[in-house]
Amino acid sequence: MAKLLVKASTLKQANLMLRTPPCTEALIKAKVKKVVVGMVDPNPIVAFKGVERLRDAGIEVIVGVEEELCKSLNEPYIHRMLTGKPFLTLRYSLSVNGNFLDLLGNGVTDCGGYHSRLLQEYDAVVISSSLFSENLSVPASQEPGANQPIRIIIHKDPGSSKQIQLAINGVTGKVIIFTDNKTVTAPEVAQQGIEIVVLDQINLDVILDYCNCQGLCSVLLDIRGSFGEFEELVKEGIKKNYINKFVTEILPVWDGLAEPDPLQTLKSSEQGLKVVNLKSMASDQSVVIEGYFKL
Repeated sequence: MAKLLVKASTLKQANLMLRTPPCTEALIKAKVKKVVVGMVDPNPIVAFKGVERLRDAGIEVIVGVEEELCKSLNEPYIHRMLTGKPFLTLRYSLSVNGNFLDLLGNGVTDCGGYHSRLLQEYDAVVISSSLFSENLSVPASQEPGANQPIRIIIHKDPGSSKQIQLAINGVTGKVIIFTDNKTVTAPEVAQQGIEIVVLDQINLDVILDYCNCQGLCSVLLDIRGSFGEFEELVKEGIKKNYINKFVTEILPVWDGLAEPDPLQTLKSSEQGLKVVNLKSMASDQSVVIEGYFKL
């Protein structure tokens, strides 16, 4: 008996599924008697055709075993197939009294830390160029053998051009810079082979459509650095129901309220955002809460 349970939450895995021939003929050739299928591929090009081919060949096929678990494992791939846009997760940090923090907790970027593990789960991570003005490095997963996400840099701050060049030196993996026609990107960056996308106005629709065309199934919107570079993206994501999931790190810090409040976009949402499937975990001294926006 063959039991099929495939996880396609990363770009490499999703592309592998699209590039490799279907296993249907291999199963028939191997004279398998029974196949247990967790879920049917939502891709309309192939959906259920493999099951029908197996049954026509006289193989017993059971469909829907542990279906919800399979859907959870393949969540980004399914979302992209059904909507034409990547699965989008919003990550940000808070103090214990609920104020926005431009910080990550101790140890969370190390191997085994939640942020390190989070990065390896996503095909791309959207970050602010202001990170490099603070001499922070390009985020990377420290997990053994991790697939590093494509780094998408939102560049609206002309003063960070030279810092970008320094930060991306030696970075493994693809880097893409989204900038507007008002911001000058250092020519040395382009000479490094970095892809630069110049827009009249940076918006989430363009970024997600670009990612979809690249075959990316999942994108992490990592709110670090200047929130000003993310504000319009977050507003658009909420208004158009593009943000599917959130990950919130609560640090052991009591912090005064920043003016203006960077999270006012979330707090003042007219839709009255509802969340479901809340989970919490400890990561060193921080508490991490994740959940889904009920769209």
